Amino acid sequence: MKKSTGIVTLLLAVAAIVGLGYIAMFGLGAGKTGAAENIKRGLDLDGGVSITYQVVGDEPASNEDMNDTIYKLQKRVENYSTEAQVYKEGTDRINIEIPGISDANAVLEELGQPGTLYFISEKASDGTPNYQLAVLEDGSVDYELVKPIEMLKAYDCIVLDGTMVASAQAGAMQNEQGATTGEYVVSLTFTPEGTKKFADATTAAYQNGETIGIYYDGKFVSVPNVNEPITGGQAQISGMADFEEADKLATYIRLGGLKVELKELRSKVVGAQLGSDALKSSLQAGAIGFAIVCLIMIVVYLLPGFASAVALTIYVILTLLALNALNITLTLPGIAGIILSIGMAVDANVIIFARIREELATGKTVQSAIKIGFDKAMSAILDGNITTLIAAAVLGLKGSGTVKGFAITLALGIVLSMFTALVVTKTLMKAFYAAGFTAEKWYGKTKKLKTIDFVSKKAVFFGISMAVILAGFVLLGVNKANTGNVLNYSLEFMGGTSTTVTFNEDYSIEQIDAEIVPHIEEITGDSNVQAQKINDTNQVMFKTRTLTVAEREAFVQAMATNFDVPENGIEAETISATVSNEMRQDAVIAVIIATICMLIYIWFRFTDIRFAASAVLALVHDVLVVLAFYALAKISVGNTFIACMLTIVGYSINSTIVIFDRIRENLNLAKNQDELKVLVNDSITQTLTRSIYTNLTTFAMVFVLYLRGVSSIRDFALPLMVGIFAGAYSSVGITGSLWYVMRTKFVKKAKKVK
Repeated sequence: MKKSTGIVTLLLAVAAIVGLGYIAMFGLGAGKTGAAENIKRGLDLDGGVSITYQVVGDEPASNEDMNDTIYKLQKRVENYSTEAQVYKEGTDRINIEIPGISDANAVLEELGQPGTLYFISEKASDGTPNYQLAVLEDGSVDYELVKPIEMLKAYDCIVLDGTMVASAQAGAMQNEQGATTGEYVVSLTFTPEGTKKFADATTAAYQNGETIGIYYDGKFVSVPNVNEPITGGQAQISGMADFEEADKLATYIRLGGLKVELKELRSKVVGAQLGSDALKSSLQAGAIGFAIVCLIMIVVYLLPGFASAVALTIYVILTLLALNALNITLTLPGIAGIILSIGMAVDANVIIFARIREELATGKTVQSAIKIGFDKAMSAILDGNITTLIAAAVLGLKGSGTVKGFAITLALGIVLSMFTALVVTKTLMKAFYAAGFTAEKWYGKTKKLKTIDFVSKKAVFFGISMAVILAGFVLLGVNKANTGNVLNYSLEFMGGTSTTVTFNEDYSIEQIDAEIVPHIEEITGDSNVQAQKINDTNQVMFKTRTLTVAEREAFVQAMATNFDVPENGIEAETISATVSNEMRQDAVIAVIIATICMLIYIWFRFTDIRFAASAVLALVHDVLVVLAFYALAKISVGNTFIACMLTIVGYSINSTIVIFDRIRENLNLAKNQDELKVLVNDSITQTLTRSIYTNLTTFAMVFVLYLRGVSSIRDFALPLMVGIFAGAYSSVGITGSLWYVMRTKFVKKAKKVK
């Protein structure tokens, strides 16, 4: 790169920061396109729509049917937002909360009345029509029922209902060569019961030349012809004009497959759960933490550190723009995750700079050291990030709710951090060199560290880890014996009480947090109280753990004494967990699959399953240590618990990969077992500065977040700091020694890595 090109590149970098930063802050045009203020925000930051459905009929629905309905609705409303929540209220109601939506009617129109889908034969057994074409009230011509739906049910004219449809998916028709024909269809798969009933119905309809109408939410959504008897349990509905029409029909059929029929009871627009002060303090924490990270990088790595600070600035701006462009719902824990990702994004830069300094220490020129440093760092960066990206992909595909939202944010952070490290930082480094910063003093040089004998201390490291993990299991048992639960589960996991209070004046969310919530916390002895305003009213909804009769009475008394609220101005309902059993199962299955996929990838890349086994055991170690801390500190276990554990898994694997990458690089130098031990110690020592500085910068971000954040964020940040420490400890003290033990115990299976 020529000097003029280098200067122009640096000027372009400044222009990119100014230009993209302006868009992120102020947006473009009247609609402020791209502005951070337009990022979709969750219920905690921006409020949304709350819809309550009630079960139709006199007979109460079973818990199994209610749970199945909640789970299917959860999957449906995730199309609006991954942060949407569905939970049971009382015994016969289901509540849906969708963030970032202000028009309840639009949601209701699209959702319709869940659980009311029927397949209806065209004619009854006596030959009279069940439905026919007619002119509707709006002047259009469409099918309508000739007889009331209750009569059709009574005389078995309902071929089957939505519960007998196992799945409904929209797609494009393909010809024999696999090419799309331009016709869109809905593919149906029936349950065993549905297969038999549909076979009988289509056989009769085909013989009589009749149709079968699909009736949902009081109207026909499709009336397909029957071209042949369908006996195999699968069918296709064709004739859709485009994919959107096919997808809409598939959605109706899936919603109609709910085991419980529901009707709308009420809908309301609710305000943010957290005040502007909470958001402001979190953003301030992010700015302070970012400044600390940049300062550390510049002090430690000089000019390369400055280049990384510029790259990190671009990374933050690109993250904001991507959140906007991809329509990702941002919650306060999501902001915490982004702030954390800034610390994690430093990792790739630290790996690169450490490599450059090592090359300078061997006598390489600055230009050569930059090139070789990036080349040697590439494998560790790619392996670490791809491993985490695999986990994010699995979590996104298999997870639900918060897990899915976390996976999307994690994947976004990985892709952008790799881009800024491998492209932006590299370009800036070359530009600085071309612009005249060629002296070695601008880059620094690694001082050779005396090799630390980590492997000989493996018994101590293993013993400490086992003692901490064992203590954690003991604490879990003690908690179970004392409280009935191994952890301090929040209302997201255990359900609780939702109390709606009608005040005499319109309190702001800041006033609610400062003046009202403390009274409730005193009654419950729990800091996990969620307050939510109901727009255009003086009503506030408080969600707490399940209140006893005495606590409910104390709640009423506190509202009357301090805020003159009469007893009839308070309504309380029991609510179920917002994280259902099915969602928990999805999360567990997703984590298991992600772990297996990571193990396979590491095995493939390192051609030795002992690397993969050691890495996975280290992840288990870190998770169990943090779990022990949750049990000890009795920190509330809610949605942030899932995010915390997943963050630790994604973060810890990077540190392990860096050490394993160095062992792999040095492996061919070892000729016997004694040399192998030295090699492992050398590899850990050579990457020790990277481990220290990466964990230091990440810890700094989280620590500032802990100091400045609200209680829910502190409940996320505190165990995360423990996780960062546990990850650093396991990477340096456990994984290398563990691999060494496996390698030496199974010598015959040893395989050299090229």
